[in-house]
Amino acid sequence: QVQLVESGGGLVQAGGSLRLSCVVSGSIFRISAMGWYRQTPGKQRELVATITSGGSTNYEDSVKGRFTISRDNAKNTVYLQMNSLEPEDTAVYYCNCNAKATSWRPTKDYWGQGTQVTVSS
Repeated sequence: QVQLVESGGGLVQAGGSLRLSCVVSGSIFRISAMGWYRQTPGKQRELVATITSGGSTNYEDSVKGRFTISRDNAKNTVYLQMNSLEPEDTAVYYCNCNAKATSWRPTKDYWGQGTQVTVSS
């Protein structure tokens, strides 16, 4: 019943900006952390940025200073503001939520369907 839906991807030229959004719906008891991952064909999915329920953030080195992750707990939404985009940022971006659906179930990872980000030179 827990669902994550990403939006905001698209085609942008190098140096441009995009803002990704991810809305979590369904039964949620507690969210421990949320994050964004990205994947290109034939490669492992890699962490881009994470944010805990307390607001602590972590970024992959290549996006530091360019990307900003934020969270609106009241709306169960996480955002990724991407500035100064580069062709190397091209990937499918996936939203992740580490949460308990109910108090008696263990914490697990939930994933969105992904949104394509393409950066042209």
